Amino acid sequence: MMAAAQTPPPVLLSSACERNKEPILAVLRDWLPNKALVLEIGSGSGQHAIFFCQQIAGLCWQASERPEVVADLRSQLVAVPGASLAPGSRLLEPIELDVTCCDHWPRPSEGNRVDALFSANTCHIMPASALPQLLAGAARLLRPGGLLLLYGPFQDGGVHTATSNAAFDAHLRSLDPAMGVRDAKELQEQACSLGLEPLADVAMPANNRILVLGRRR
Repeated sequence: MMAAAQTPPPVLLSSACERNKEPILAVLRDWLPNKALVLEIGSGSGQHAIFFCQQIAGLCWQASERPEVVADLRSQLVAVPGASLAPGSRLLEPIELDVTCCDHWPRPSEGNRVDALFSANTCHIMPASALPQLLAGAARLLRPGGLLLLYGPFQDGGVHTATSNAAFDAHLRSLDPAMGVRDAKELQEQACSLGLEPLADVAMPANNRILVLGRRR
């Protein structure tokens, strides 16, 4: 008997996504409302979008990426069979979104506010000057009571929580001084000024965390 052909790996593949998707899924199950509409910032390979829609029934996931790479993301998601998704879940067509460009953000209205905005491993890649724009965009687009969930490594009051995070921070800054592990306390203070309240700080494997913030009702 011939061996079954293996599914070829996607053109874009993030090993980090493969490692962290299960722990993140557990947090999403705890926090997302039923039939949630979620906007993901910086979807990259689309692995999170695909996996979460395969695991959570009724989930509607809007992936996004910067204009120069959104075509690759689109080709990844178009190839996903609808039958592989959980009952009632939908993968929407990815949109172009650069958090620093106001014109890229969807125009908030009662019909398109989202239940949650999720982003993984982007805060330390985008320049620190872009973080207030990310927070402001989330505050505009989230429905009252909606959630902002940010996954990645974070400092606390300028102090790294692990030596591996300190080394990672130094590596990022050697590549580009605009990058770096961000300060959770500073981020939460910025968020509060925009109407986003810190709700939880969830410890994750490999010295990562998920910061959960909620838009005031």
